Amino acid sequence: MPDRVHDLSPLPATGGAAPATARHGALTLTENDGLALASLALRRGGAQPAPFGLTLPGPGGWAAQGEISAFWTGPDQWMIEGHRLAGMDFAARVAAEASGASVTEQTDGFAAFEIRSSAGEAPILALLAKLVNIDPANLASGRAARTGLHHMSVFVIRRAPDHLAVAGMRSAAGTLWHVLETAVARLDAAAA
Repeated sequence: MPDRVHDLSPLPATGGAAPATARHGALTLTENDGLALASLALRRGGAQPAPFGLTLPGPGGWAAQGEISAFWTGPDQWMIEGHRLAGMDFAARVAAEASGASVTEQTDGFAAFEIRSSAGEAPILALLAKLVNIDPANLASGRAARTGLHHMSVFVIRRAPDHLAVAGMRSAAGTLWHVLETAVARLDAAAA
């Protein structure tokens, strides 16, 4: 039997040949398969690092600097995001920037979806009110929260007034996509 080396290509979390995308009215939903993730936790007595020059946010916060961003996940814990860096060893880069902290690769464990509005903040606020049990006023731009969405635990990140991100477990990516697209489509139908 001949030896074969299979040519494996990574697939987006939703399983298609390309990242999933859908547009309904003013809202566009896109699977973000280029997002790299690494968790960072301080060790006892460790100083808070500033990976890539980024000041890590406090409770409920999200901060960005260039291609790197971070959101708070618990006391002395953050999720570091590398935008368009999923194809590299992102955790090793973060660890090099945060000596004395514990860093764990998370990219393959999560699926991220970006929701953008072409009509300003109002559609994002309306969607937030339907999606999660968080007062939209408490999830202003630069804020992040962990919450439940259809029996799934997700991170909801308000990247800008007109931009929302939702990250959940990769194993539930298809379900998460379905829930988000259904909510976006229903919001568009209600506005029509």
